[in-house]
Amino acid sequence: MQNRNDTGKKITGSIAAIFVLAVCLCITTFALVWSTVSVENNLFHTGSVKIELNGGKPVIEEHEFLFEPGMTVEKNFYIENQSTWDVWYRLYFVNVEGGLADTLEVVLKDGDKVIWSGKLSEMTKDRTAATADMMKINERKDLTLSFHFPEEAGNEAQGLYLSFDLAADAVQTKNNPNRLFD
Repeated sequence: MQNRNDTGKKITGSIAAIFVLAVCLCITTFALVWSTVSVENNLFHTGSVKIELNGGKPVIEEHEFLFEPGMTVEKNFYIENQSTWDVWYRLYFVNVEGGLADTLEVVLKDGDKVIWSGKLSEMTKDRTAATADMMKINERKDLTLSFHFPEEAGNEAQGLYLSFDLAADAVQTKNNPNRLFD
């Protein structure tokens, strides 16, 4: 009879050992899975880049001015960062048409600081870089755009016209210290 008791004890011991090993295997598997799924302090955020440029209104209205040699026109407008992060921005002209583009001199200012200066035809997307100052979230900058018709242009520019759109690009500052617009 003792033989039978010894066999029962061995079976019970084996079942207990299998149960303990199964629990250990489950705990180890759970710990391995948890360590690969959850890593502390690695948070990823997605966001959006959105810029408001003068409320969608033109800086200069069509037929607002008849430019003459020696004339300078200053127009104020704004750019606002409505993104979820700080941004670098740049302004440039697109859809430029007409001979006055090579005649008018343009100066873009942020207060007294000149952001860009040159011929209107040269202020294109591929020739302008990001401004030196970033724009914080919800920051609004009031800018001035000056258009100057040089006196020396004379009668050669008579009868020429100009049509353009002012455009803005923005890119987040985070992980972009070189202000690249890719």
